[in-house]
Amino acid sequence: MASVSSGVRVRIAPSPTGTLHVGTARSALYNYLYAKQHGGTFIVRLEDTDEERSTRAYEQSIIDGLRWLGLSWDEGPDTGGAHGPYRQSERRSMHAEHLTKLIDAGKAYRCFCTKEQLEADREHQRRSSEAPRYTGRCRELQAAETADRVQAGERNVIRFKTPRGGKIVFDDLIRGRVETSSDTLDDFVLAKGEEAVLYNFAVVVDDALMEISHVIRGEDHITNTAKQLLLFDALGFAKPLYAHLPLILDTKRRKLSKRAGATAVEEFRAEGYLPEALINYLALVGWNPKTTEERFTLDALVAQFDLTAVHRGGAVFDEERLRWLNAEYLRSLGDAELLARAGPFLPKPEHQELASDAYVNKVLNVAKTRVQIFSELTEVTEFFFVEQPEYAADIIPWKKQEPHEAKEVLEQLAQFLETIPPAGYAAAEIEKQLRAYVQERSMKNGELLWPFRVALTGKERSAGPFEVAEVLGKERTIARVRAACEKLP
Repeated sequence: MASVSSGVRVRIAPSPTGTLHVGTARSALYNYLYAKQHGGTFIVRLEDTDEERSTRAYEQSIIDGLRWLGLSWDEGPDTGGAHGPYRQSERRSMHAEHLTKLIDAGKAYRCFCTKEQLEADREHQRRSSEAPRYTGRCRELQAAETADRVQAGERNVIRFKTPRGGKIVFDDLIRGRVETSSDTLDDFVLAKGEEAVLYNFAVVVDDALMEISHVIRGEDHITNTAKQLLLFDALGFAKPLYAHLPLILDTKRRKLSKRAGATAVEEFRAEGYLPEALINYLALVGWNPKTTEERFTLDALVAQFDLTAVHRGGAVFDEERLRWLNAEYLRSLGDAELLARAGPFLPKPEHQELASDAYVNKVLNVAKTRVQIFSELTEVTEFFFVEQPEYAADIIPWKKQEPHEAKEVLEQLAQFLETIPPAGYAAAEIEKQLRAYVQERSMKNGELLWPFRVALTGKERSAGPFEVAEVLGKERTIARVRAACEKLP
């Protein structure tokens, strides 16, 4: 008999029927933190028994997503371990062995009811205002009849003989005492054959044989927990402790789904979120550190996280808050790291001179204050990576400024910019010079600065013209101002 005697052993057990969901990522994080806090073992187990929907591509996506988030595990399908295999589909012989034990002990039975019989029973129950459930038609079949029907090739499933008149009780580490009457549970199906066990049975056998000490998962599993506790008892296994996490909700307090935006870790990765920002935010979705601090490294989370302080109610996932936090992380990156991590999201330079690390770093230091995620860099920086941006002439004049007036302003500006030495092409110095230029000519700021910024960027909204001019340098700045003049009549 397996027993929970090896200290803290926790697991995350995603099904590779899709990519890594943020809810699964948060569960993985909380399991990881709990294991690290207690010198325990964190395990990844893939529940891939849904052969039609499970794929190795999804499996790899889940593994890659967890690793990208910075989570590592002690045992898993890619690392091995003493309690493998770590794919549920490779553990079928273990499941079959324990299923046979349940049947032989009279704690499970074969059910020969057809789909038509079961549907007729449910329809009768609905008309009688009863909760639809299995009637127990095959619960007390004699062994001889069962054997004859199996021998005859009659299709069947294997059901658990749920004890009647009892209570399933456990102390949830987050929710406290939870009670379920066994009379509210069906004689639920364990398997569609000895080699085709279903979730509730497989997970109990796997958790027991892997000596899982704590099961930390979403609250949508509470009903499963009651069933699984019955199976632990029926199989003679020691039971783990349970902690059920609040569901992740959208800002309208609905269960988080794609209609509310991105839900998969790979979507956030593709959008240019930083993994440290996402993992930091996920830790706070359902747990309050009771401090004004909002930024936590993974090591800091290990030190401060408290599983018993996780909220019971639904936890709201606010992507706007995540974007803000991501921007804080992004702006704190040093030049080398910013360059390395932002690179895949930048436009392709028109020629090699615009691709030097020194130049790109200047671009990024201007752009990083205007973006929250890396995918926004493309639009914000595209004009830096071409010799001349493309734009319509009608956006050059400011407000009621006539085109010929804007042209005259830009022609005079080009001449003035020629007088500033290249060494003075720093944003602060350019701003100082142009502010004085505007004042001396009794101009409004917009009359000069709007056409100037459009000439440099080709956009109505962009970084300020002084910062852009510093990055472009004297020669390109003047060339763009003159090109704008040529667009105007």
